[in-house]
Amino acid sequence: MPIFKYKAKTSEGNIKSGMVEASNQQLAISTLSDQGLKIIEIKQGQRSLLRFNPLNRVKPKDVVIFSRQFSVMISASIPVVQALKVLIDQTANPSLKTIVAEIADEVNGGSKLSDTLGARPKIFSEFYVNVVRAGETSGKLDEVLNYLADEMEKDYDMMHKIRGAMIYPVFVLVGLGGVGGVMVVWVVPKLTAVIAESGGELPLATRILMVVSDIAANYWWAVIIAVAGFITAFKYYGRTKTGRFQIDFLKIKMPIFGNLFQKIALVRFTRSMQTLIAGGVAIASSLKIAADVVGNSVYKDLILRTKDAVESGSSISSVFGESNHIPKMVSQMLSVGEKTGKIDVILERVTDFYSREINNLVANLVTLMEPLIMVLMGVGVGIMVAAIIMPMYNMANQF
Repeated sequence: MPIFKYKAKTSEGNIKSGMVEASNQQLAISTLSDQGLKIIEIKQGQRSLLRFNPLNRVKPKDVVIFSRQFSVMISASIPVVQALKVLIDQTANPSLKTIVAEIADEVNGGSKLSDTLGARPKIFSEFYVNVVRAGETSGKLDEVLNYLADEMEKDYDMMHKIRGAMIYPVFVLVGLGGVGGVMVVWVVPKLTAVIAESGGELPLATRILMVVSDIAANYWWAVIIAVAGFITAFKYYGRTKTGRFQIDFLKIKMPIFGNLFQKIALVRFTRSMQTLIAGGVAIASSLKIAADVVGNSVYKDLILRTKDAVESGSSISSVFGESNHIPKMVSQMLSVGEKTGKIDVILERVTDFYSREINNLVANLVTLMEPLIMVLMGVGVGIMVAAIIMPMYNMANQF
């Protein structure tokens, strides 16, 4: 949507400048007139192209830092516009710096903070916008922003630990795949050519290795096309509702990692629900927003069914208690929270419990992955060595 820069006179006679979003100039003038402003000058501006630069994309860490700094300033009773203008200089990411400047101008022009954030869904999620809107409505924007910053930091720290724990196994597996590829394409063909010329029946492992090596060396382009086609088809299928649901279902049923994915989804649900309810958002609305935050279609479907049940007069725990994907402890704790009227406190306790469970799982996975990788490397090397050594040993016995 186009953005218009304006200079206008307020009803008190003061000169005010800012920016406003509108589909055309006439609508922009109408919007400003409704705010009691008399237009002096208005012209269409351009959004900075920095935000579309992939090198300057806004990362979750940037939003976390922005939220923490913003919450501290609002808690110190600094006006919203002034706080945003201070953050322009303190924001390191060029794209986010530009966005914060635009938000400051729009809020200064009379727009609500939540509306300006909501106009940028790629940066600020529906969850983020609704928490801010709840704070504006209740007059507790400083408290809500502090809550939001705390919870975003916890979620970021959790995902950062999980990604950090996966660096070592991924690095080793990629290295193993690279070395194996070099062996299969350049080294193995020369060895198997000598072995094949010796005549005699070759072991099954050697014949399989020769076929794989031949395909990798002579038909590498077909392998690349096949892999690219599979990845494209998988991504396309994953974008469909049925495909996304089936992939997410398989993720939570995976051996070793399935339990981790389940707990991550649960923590995202309980953490977002607790933040929204503490911010004054109604339970049904909180469930709808949390369904998009949870990041798993299986749990999203369950939460949306729970929302429908709550709107019909049922309790959250009634639907959760019937699901095999929700631990009994969670539904029982929610039941206690609903009966005592302290569901936000219960959600906080559940979040803390499963956050510790995730930390323990990640630590155990790292410990478990090391011997698994060593075994995998040993099996791979053993198969390749056997496929080459066995026929050479047979050749030596013939003399």
